[in-house]
Amino acid sequence: MSDTASQLLRSLFDAALSAVDPAACTAAHLPPPPKGRTVVIAYGKAAAAMARAVERHWDGPLAGLAVTRYGHGVPCERIEVVEAAHPIPDTAATAAAEKALALVSGLGPDDLVLALASGGGSALLTLPAPGLSLADKRAVTGALLRSGAPIRDINTVRRHLSAIKGGRLAAAAAPARVATLVISDVPGDDPREVASGPTLVDGSTPADALAVLARWGIEPPPAVAAHLARAAEPPAAGNVAPPVVIASAKQALDAAAEAARTAGLTPLVLGDDLEGEAREAGAEHAKLALDIARGDGPVPTPAVILSGGETTVTVRARGGRGGRNAEFLAGLTLALDGAPGVHALACDTDGIDGTEDNAGATSDPGTLARARAAGLDPAAMLEANDAYSLFAATGGLIVTGPTRTNVNDFRAVVIEGPPRPR
Repeated sequence: MSDTASQLLRSLFDAALSAVDPAACTAAHLPPPPKGRTVVIAYGKAAAAMARAVERHWDGPLAGLAVTRYGHGVPCERIEVVEAAHPIPDTAATAAAEKALALVSGLGPDDLVLALASGGGSALLTLPAPGLSLADKRAVTGALLRSGAPIRDINTVRRHLSAIKGGRLAAAAAPARVATLVISDVPGDDPREVASGPTLVDGSTPADALAVLARWGIEPPPAVAAHLARAAEPPAAGNVAPPVVIASAKQALDAAAEAARTAGLTPLVLGDDLEGEAREAGAEHAKLALDIARGDGPVPTPAVILSGGETTVTVRARGGRGGRNAEFLAGLTLALDGAPGVHALACDTDGIDGTEDNAGATSDPGTLARARAAGLDPAAMLEANDAYSLFAATGGLIVTGPTRTNVNDFRAVVIEGPPRPR
């Protein structure tokens, strides 16, 4: 990729991240302090950064807990920060959930629980329902992630196997008031879906969770099937204020679009809620880019296609490496087949694509040629779910480290062309 195109794509990604900075977004939406105590419970990839923002701007006594992914912590003075595994929960996640419930128990009507929710919290704040083990939850979560199920389906199952999700944290805090600030990583920005809603009841039932497992062909462990067959409805969530979404994919895309205009490109924003199979979404973006390059598209060149949301990957082979953004980009790159003047970036805004060390990758007209010159078969690598290795070999990986925010996928496809007449 030319230095100019590479720098442009990265500048668009940076503009998107800046717009959803957890410190600024949290500070701008803090509720007034209560008469009594304030307990912060933060969960998700942005949890530590959000908690530190509260500490810096809060007037009054403060205590609490923030649980985030390994490597995503930042130091806090009054709020304890712990790290746990994602996307498959570990014992650190269960210990954090138990501590969160203990911190909110015994509060009174003059006290406030300030819940700070961000993507990743479903795994990071995990407490199996009575009669279930962590192994049961790990098995079901892993099967759902491999199946290609959308996040709403995954979270429907998670909350009905949990002793803390689906409003149960808020129920434990009653009669204290609960306020929830949300950095949304889910298509549609339903705050009940972020981290499976520990403070928010979503209205789904255990029967819905069983239906999800059946729809995706997942045979649950016996204890899980038995639990869902007899589980009661979630409790009323208590004294809960309407949640506030403080950062979203739309904000990130709007900022990137404005940066594109400043750079002289026409932005085409496809939406902040795209879902579906990652490689197929990549091929669809490629077709649109080729239409624009030929002058048959909805916007003139030079242009940039922007999109967000959360695609999925159906794992077809074991041993491959790469998250959904690398897989999207591989699908796009193969469909473009070296078309001149088209450059692309696909990254996860949390800085980690799946379970790898990269945020995502970039692609340019020479990507396929470089891969083949190295003796690689890009199509076979995509079939093997090995897109990470493809872009590692072609110099396309983007490594940012944890960004400590999370509004899910960010995709930009730049289509070069002659400047528009004035």
